[in-house]
Amino acid sequence: MKIKKGFELREVCGEHIIVAYGKENIDFNKVISLNESAAYLWKNIVDKDFTADTLASLLQQEYEVDAETAKKDAQALLDEWTNVGLVC
Repeated sequence: MKIKKGFELREVCGEHIIVAYGKENIDFNKVISLNESAAYLWKNIVDKDFTADTLASLLQQEYEVDAETAKKDAQALLDEWTNVGLVC
């Protein structure tokens, strides 16, 4: 998977927000706020191919989390990003 073109992470008033730009995203009318760990993952996968396993590995590198929890959390985040159209 990859983050779709036209989305970028910005910090607004201390919050991590996904901003859509470009005419291909003109109808994107959602505000996506990321917590610290989701923002960490986003920053580490921008312009890269990734899977839920990639995200889980990154979580384990940065946080004290077991493999099963990291995989479950990574898959849930990836499912959410897919559902709102951030990744392809």
